Amino acid sequence: MISTADRVLLATDPDREGEAIAWHLADALNLKNPERITFTAITDEKVKQAVASPRPLDMDRVHAQEARRALDRMFGYRVSPALSDRAGGRLSAGRVQSPAVRLVVDRERAITAFKITSHFGAELTFCEADGTNWTAMWDTKPHLQGDNRYFLDGGFAQSVADLRSVVVESFIDQEKARGPEAPFTTSTMQQIAGTRLKMKPKRTMEIAQKLYEAGLITYHRTDAPNLDVAGIADITDYANAAGLPLHDKQRTFKAKEGAQEGHEAIRPTHADQLEAGETAEEKALYKLIWQRAVASQLADASYAVRTAVLVGKLEEQQVRFVATGRTLVKPGFLAIYGDSADDSDEQSDDEGSGSSNPVPVLAIDAGLNAQSGRVLARKTKPPQRFRQASLVAELERRGIGRPSTYAAILDGVLTRAYITEDSKGFLAPSKVGETVRDALVGHFAFAEFDYTLALEDQLDSIAEAKTSYHDVVADAWTSLTIELDQFGSVDIAPTHACPECGKALRRMKGASGFFWGCSAYPDCKTTLPDVKGKPGERKARPVQTAFSCTECGKPLTRLRGMSKPKQKGQQPKAYDFYSCTGFPNCKTNFQTGPDGNPVFSGKS
Repeated sequence: MISTADRVLLATDPDREGEAIAWHLADALNLKNPERITFTAITDEKVKQAVASPRPLDMDRVHAQEARRALDRMFGYRVSPALSDRAGGRLSAGRVQSPAVRLVVDRERAITAFKITSHFGAELTFCEADGTNWTAMWDTKPHLQGDNRYFLDGGFAQSVADLRSVVVESFIDQEKARGPEAPFTTSTMQQIAGTRLKMKPKRTMEIAQKLYEAGLITYHRTDAPNLDVAGIADITDYANAAGLPLHDKQRTFKAKEGAQEGHEAIRPTHADQLEAGETAEEKALYKLIWQRAVASQLADASYAVRTAVLVGKLEEQQVRFVATGRTLVKPGFLAIYGDSADDSDEQSDDEGSGSSNPVPVLAIDAGLNAQSGRVLARKTKPPQRFRQASLVAELERRGIGRPSTYAAILDGVLTRAYITEDSKGFLAPSKVGETVRDALVGHFAFAEFDYTLALEDQLDSIAEAKTSYHDVVADAWTSLTIELDQFGSVDIAPTHACPECGKALRRMKGASGFFWGCSAYPDCKTTLPDVKGKPGERKARPVQTAFSCTECGKPLTRLRGMSKPKQKGQQPKAYDFYSCTGFPNCKTNFQTGPDGNPVFSGKS
C-alpha cells in the first residue's frame, strides 16, 4: 500500500522523540519522500492545518534525540557493570536516574543531620466593643543578634507578651492584586495532579495520554507555559459567554530557563466543554487542566489589605507589633481555580498571614490596650522528605531531565528499590540507593546536578544546528573513559561484604545452583549459600573425629541429618555416615555401624 501511495504523511508526536520515530519509520519503510506533519491537538481544525502544511524531516532534531539516546546508553551500559563489579551486586547508573536518587539520599541525610532550634515570638490580642478579636505579631527582626535568624530568649519573649499598652505608629489600607498561575506544563501538571488528585506522575501521564488521544486536550509533553493564539481566543470566547471577568490583556508567562517552547501549554481543545473523559480519573484530570488553563486568562483576584504597626516600651527598648488583615474583594480567577492547601508539598509557617484577622480602623498615635498576650514557642523543622510531586518539582528546578522523562525516572528508581515510598507517599533512600549515590558522586560528572542541565544545552545546540552529534557524544565518551579508568581504585562499600576480608561478595551460578563468592578470589576463597538472592549463613566447618580415612589418612567427620526430597511429594530420608574431610579431593565415605563408629569394611 505504501509503495503505491501518492503521499506518505508521518504524524508522530511533535517533540524530538517523535521526530526521531518519524525518521526511523521512513528508514524502515524505505520511504523516498516522506512528509512530516505535526499538531498539538487531535482536532479536526489542527489536523487539517497540519496536512495542509507538511515539511521535511528535521534531521537536526533527529540528531539531538539520537544523541540523547546514545548518551543515556553510554552511561548506563558502561558505568553500571563497573559499579556492579565494585559493589558486588547488580546495580545500575543513569544520567538522570542517578541525580534523582542523589536528591533523595541528600535530603534524608540533611534530615538526619538537622539540629532543632527552639525559638520564640509573641502575639497580642485585642478585643473590640462588639466582641471581635484581632491580633498583632511581635516583629523580632530588630532584636536578633548577629546572623541569627531566630529569637532565642524565651524570658524576653514572655516580657513582650506581657505588654498591654501600645500606640498606633502607622495604619495603611490598600488593595492588592493577585494573578493566576500559568497553564500547565508537563511538570506542573504532574505536581498538582499529585497533590490535589493524589495521582502518581506515571498515572498522570497515562491519563493525559488518553485525553490527548481522544482529542480533549492539547499535547501533554511540553515545558512551554503559554497558550497559542487560537487557545487564548477559544478561552476568551468561552469567558465572554459565561460572564467570567477577563484580564485586560492577554496573559503571557515567563518560561523556565532552557524550556523548549515548540508548542503551547496544556489546555482543553474546547474551553466550552466543561467536563470530559470516560473514567473518574480522566474527568478529574481534565477538570484540573480546564480550570488551570481558563483561569490563566481571567482577571486578577483583588484583596483589601489593612496593616497597622503598633509600638510599646520594654526595658527602654521599643517593641513593634504588626497586625495584618486581608479580605477578598473580587475573586477574579479564583472563581475558577481556587486555592488549595495541597498545592505545596513543602512545609510552611503562615501564622499571622492575616487572611482572617479583622483589624479595625485605627487612628495614628492612638493608644491601645491589649486584652491578652501569649508567647509563641516554636521549633525549627527539618527539611521534609520528598513526595513524587515535590521530587518532580526539584528535578525541574535544577534542570535535570525533560518533562516527558520524570514519570519514567521515578518509576525506574522505585522499581529498582533505590528509593522507597511509605504509606503517606514520602520517599526515602534504601541502603542500595545510598551505595549507588556514594559510589558515583565525586567520581562521575553525570552524578553532579549541573551536568545534566549543561548537557541539555548541548542537545539544544544539536537541534539548532550549532554543534554536531559527533562532537557532543565523542566528548562525553572521552571524559567517561577517563573517569572509568580512575574508578578502579575507588573504595566502595559493598552491598554484601565478605565475612572474612570485607570485600564485595558476588552472586554466582555453579553446577548446583547459585552461591555467593568473594570478589577477592583467589586471595580469599570464602563462599556462602544463596538464600532467596542474598548471602545465607555460612555452613559450619565439619567436626573432625578420631578416625582417619583409609585412603588418604585425613580425619573423618560424621554427617547426620535428613536429606531434601528430590521430587515433590517424596518424604525426606535420614542419613548417617562418615565422610573424609579431604572432600572434594577425597570422596571416600564409610557407613555408620550399630556402635556409632565407621564400618571400614563397608567403604562406599
